[in-house]
Amino acid sequence: VQLQASGGGLVQAGGSLRLSCSASGRTFSESTIGWFRQTPGKEREFVAARRWPTRSTYYSDSVKGRFALTSDSAKDTVYLQMNSLKPEDTAVYYCAVGFRLILSTLREPTSYEYWGQGTLVTVSS
Repeated sequence: VQLQASGGGLVQAGGSLRLSCSASGRTFSESTIGWFRQTPGKEREFVAARRWPTRSTYYSDSVKGRFALTSDSAKDTVYLQMNSLKPEDTAVYYCAVGFRLILSTLREPTSYEYWGQGTLVTVSS
């Protein structure tokens, strides 16, 4: 499985960006797609995830109400729409996929088997 994350960039506080994560090699069915972010010196932080086939979606408290995870199964692509961005959202954002994780481990990076290369989001104040 290969994941390709894109869409990062520089945006002012209050602005929006949409990240994309496209997958090849395997479809999303019976999988969990997660978005994580990381800043230098810190651990990778859970942002959002969607589980198939239920399409249940989960968010961290820090982004709930501002970020939205959507998907296009026909394109094997997942999107992270980020609105009302804050300087503290600045990070490298990664998408990941897991095929065997359980719900209670959804927020743990180690639960995911494949990772994209990351895309940098910078929010200026």
